Amino acid sequence: MNIPEIFAENVFNEEVMKKTLPEEVFNSLKSTLEEGVSLDLSVAQKVADAMKNWAIEKGATHYTHWFQPMTGITAEKHDSFISPTKNGKVIMEFSGKELIKGESDASSLPNGGTRATFEARGYTVWDPSSYVFVKDNTLYIPTAFCSYGGESLDKKTPLLRSSEALNKQVLRVLNALGNNEVKSVKVTVGPEQEYFLIDKEMANKREDLVFTGRTLFGAKPPKGQELDDHYYGAIKPRVKSFMEELDKELWKLGILAKTEHNEAAPAQHELAPIYTTVNIATDNNQLTMELMKKIADKHDLVCLLHEKPFKGVSGSGKHNNWSITTDTGVNLFDPGETPDDNLRFLLFISAVIKATDNYQDLLRASIASAGNDHRLGSSEAPPAIISIYLGDDLYSCLTAFEENGYKNKNKGVMKLGAKILPTLPKDTTDRNRTSPIAFTGNKFEFRMVGASDSVADCNVTLNTIVAESLSIFADKLEKSKNVNKTLHDIIVETFKEHKRILFNGNNYSEEWLNEAKARGLMNLASTPEALETLTLDKNVSLFEKHKVLSSTEISARQHIMFQNYCRIIRIEALTMIEMAKKQIYPAINEYVCKLCETIKAKKALKASYKTDAEIAKKLSEINEKIYEKVNYLEYLLSKRKTISNPKEKAFFFKNEVLECMASLRLYVDDAEKITDEKYWPFPSYTKLLFSVN
Repeated sequence: MNIPEIFAENVFNEEVMKKTLPEEVFNSLKSTLEEGVSLDLSVAQKVADAMKNWAIEKGATHYTHWFQPMTGITAEKHDSFISPTKNGKVIMEFSGKELIKGESDASSLPNGGTRATFEARGYTVWDPSSYVFVKDNTLYIPTAFCSYGGESLDKKTPLLRSSEALNKQVLRVLNALGNNEVKSVKVTVGPEQEYFLIDKEMANKREDLVFTGRTLFGAKPPKGQELDDHYYGAIKPRVKSFMEELDKELWKLGILAKTEHNEAAPAQHELAPIYTTVNIATDNNQLTMELMKKIADKHDLVCLLHEKPFKGVSGSGKHNNWSITTDTGVNLFDPGETPDDNLRFLLFISAVIKATDNYQDLLRASIASAGNDHRLGSSEAPPAIISIYLGDDLYSCLTAFEENGYKNKNKGVMKLGAKILPTLPKDTTDRNRTSPIAFTGNKFEFRMVGASDSVADCNVTLNTIVAESLSIFADKLEKSKNVNKTLHDIIVETFKEHKRILFNGNNYSEEWLNEAKARGLMNLASTPEALETLTLDKNVSLFEKHKVLSSTEISARQHIMFQNYCRIIRIEALTMIEMAKKQIYPAINEYVCKLCETIKAKKALKASYKTDAEIAKKLSEINEKIYEKVNYLEYLLSKRKTISNPKEKAFFFKNEVLECMASLRLYVDDAEKITDEKYWPFPSYTKLLFSVN
């Protein structure tokens, strides 16, 4: 396989545009991308013609406006290129209007009440900043999705808005510092994707995996990840074959798949790409998840992207590596070679510190989901309490600012001034995998994102809250008569005011929970607790100020997320009920009957049957408890119909339904431990986690 030759072969990228578009059309399109200039319809028509011809050469017969509604996955409606002629034949056509704008149903997709059933019209609008591509004989056109009234109904639109907001505030700060060379900045992101691979035949025997993507029942196997033998271990042949095909298909689509390895839990793996702009990274990650599932199926595997598919072993996250880069090639989170560079670096670090402390709730809400609640705070995942890990050196440097002195073991103490700040070293501290947000050299790694999440949500929040910090900094710098002094004061004041959010220790420890509480940090342990903060006045004002989301759009998103939370748990509860009634309860009874037959036979032989009797008695008692819990769970699900308020319903599911589900699971898992394997109705954890070779 010639990787450079196949890389991006199915992408209508800049290289292809140069070859297929007239020079003036290419330059016009480039101006649209770089300067936000509106694309003239005549230019769009020529672009559409070139796209169509290129796509047809690639075997495409259809095109689709590919968008990202509030379902968390992508959506598409396919139209063929055919157009009828008078002689009963067809020609292949694709207009500039069809490229730029499409129409979709805005009432059948999540809209948070902004669209009634009879108000169906919605629009998809081409996003020229993300390349079109060919997949499965279809030309895919990345688009935004909005309602007839103009409300954003997707994840791409606020992401683009937030990127523009951040760009605006970064430029204000850089200009105030005397840097007029930079004309634009881009957020770059590298989302590391964790996932599980299990045997398809076994997965299909479990309704919980089929309907919910996670195991709702399952006793812990004798061996899990205690020996750390899976992490970075040799990749098994079947998994390696899957990874090779996945890499190839991703590379064809121009996705920079770079690193792959076994993760901590058995059957768990990770794929990490090279960083790219946040909009493209988000699109690429959606494609990556789609292809993982599709290619796994070809290899008789199932790819699980749930945050906690197996109880008792590590869950799956998606580490969002976030940084800001100028059009001159400078990473603003990269310590520089000069004192001025380092002051700028510390200023942008301070912006993240301030933003994180002020908007802990929004960061927690940006990764909130029913699945992620099971993962946060357990092995290999950070807790729900937001904090930042800076490492000892960077923390010491900020402390030096606060104390107005820089302590260095070899050089004694220097007075800190704008021109004599020493060069900051890189990568001099260890990484902290328990921290929700860790500074790792030239980027911030947001480790709380769930494996199935779109990275759009967390990056919308990161972009917007940091834009707000920079806006405050810019106001001060622009009014200052002594920029160096003001710059120094901002860093000192920010550290003093917000250092409670900084923690370099073990985020899993009980001591940290107590200390975080003493510091006044939020502990939004569940999704409902996090989501109710979205519509706080300070948060609505933030998004409206930077024109990222309107109050209507925020309320709609909150409604959708409360609704999704309830629906996911309801599906899980119904699945548990069905599995318990139709599979588990009968299976236990069958085994108890077998034990009773054995007891009867042993009695006839005057042999001891004490153990058999004890097991039969215990299983019978457990089965009664199982049925009791199933009945109560059914009652709770009927009770939920009386609650109309989305927030109240979400808290009802959290406080009552989930608690009942957890109790039911304990009884079933206890039964599994003492039931003969041949009677148990579905594959055990041992088979699921250790059967792929």
